Amino acid sequence: MSNTLKTLAVAGAVAASFTATTVTTVSAAGKEKCFGVSLAGKNDCAAGAGTTCAGTSTVDYQGNAWTLVDAGTCETMDVPGDRMGSLKELNRDLPA
Repeated sequence: MSNTLKTLAVAGAVAASFTATTVTTVSAAGKEKCFGVSLAGKNDCAAGAGTTCAGTSTVDYQGNAWTLVDAGTCETMDVPGDRMGSLKELNRDLPA
């Protein structure tokens, strides 16, 4: 492969990564991460230990798994057992 093609390939990859970041930021506007409110397998990306990405939580309301919710609603979301959502990772309901 010529140097010109390699340069174009790298430039295209960089441009694509900036586009993906911009789209993610726009779609998350007005949202916040809320820990401890996801059902098993329904979390959004980047959950805590024991998970790798979206849909990998294994326990309902897993404290280290988060879901994007409307800004300002997380800490008032009711979770069974008189618990609430949290803006910070929790040490509850973690997989064994």
